[in-house]
Amino acid sequence: MIRIFHNTTFDFIRWWRQAAIATIAFIVLGLGSFLWSGGVNYSIEFTGGTLVQVAFKQPPDVAELRRVIDAVAPGSEIQQFGTNLEYTIRARLEGAGDIAGSTEGVTGAVRKALDAKYTPDGYVIARREAVGPKVGEELRRGAIIAMVLVSLVTLLYLAIRFEWRFGLAAVLSTAHDVLLTIAFIKLLNIEVSLVVVGAILTLLGYSGNDTIIIFDRVRENLRKTRKESLYDTLNRSINETLPRSVLTHATTLLATLSLLFFAGEVLRPFAAVMTFGVFVATFSSIYVAGPILLYIERKYPRTVTDKSTIASASQAKAEGRSEARSERPAPRPSGRPTQRPATR
Repeated sequence: MIRIFHNTTFDFIRWWRQAAIATIAFIVLGLGSFLWSGGVNYSIEFTGGTLVQVAFKQPPDVAELRRVIDAVAPGSEIQQFGTNLEYTIRARLEGAGDIAGSTEGVTGAVRKALDAKYTPDGYVIARREAVGPKVGEELRRGAIIAMVLVSLVTLLYLAIRFEWRFGLAAVLSTAHDVLLTIAFIKLLNIEVSLVVVGAILTLLGYSGNDTIIIFDRVRENLRKTRKESLYDTLNRSINETLPRSVLTHATTLLATLSLLFFAGEVLRPFAAVMTFGVFVATFSSIYVAGPILLYIERKYPRTVTDKSTIASASQAKAEGRSEARSERPAPRPSGRPTQRPATR
């Protein structure tokens, strides 16, 4: 088994101020860009558009086909439909009026671009139809509801398994990851589609799982060493889970980087968001969840009435009694000989 970063003693929590300044600056920069450049760039799955199915007589170069279509309808989605001879083009024209006009305009623009690159006999437009927003406001509302429900379930789960302080710290850490991801999408002008929404929801579970693993080790160490401060316990727990974190995040990062460079245009936004999410999840589980837990503990310290403390105290008391009994000296003999009844 590969053993890396074992028995480390890094003081991670010491850098929480620098980490907080960096993450707040990134969030303010990303969310502040909404003020001077508008909202995010939604795909036609949210805004609607026109679907054009094109059948070629010879397999075209997909990269060249994408450049040809983007020249007249930027942001179009091109997907292979069945064989490598048929492709669907979902596109929209800026400033288009009604659906019918938009459909005719998109079809005419696509036909003109294809005629300039391919001969008119080299392809056939198999069908064309208007595509309304598949999700629109309903999906946006559903995504927000899903994120809120995930946060509430995480808070409830950690409050039951650990205590409410751990749950609140994990939820705030996850909210930090969502804000950072939205800022990243806005700064890079990534087109928000159903695939990107799926990446954000995947990131919620990935980040929460990483935080829960560290908090589970914190709970175990709090039971073992009751005299150790929470600051030292957090650092020790992060160092003890560091080998697992490095191997897990490195494996996930290799997969997302492979998708980012080799999967093509359709999955590239998903891969970019997930690659950024791996770094964010690692960062937040160390430099966000831990310091937040320390702050909550300082504001609302645990008391001796907690169930875990009572259980530990009663166990220590029972162990003390058993040791006292084992160390108690045996009673001395009275010195009188035992008299047996005479036998006749």
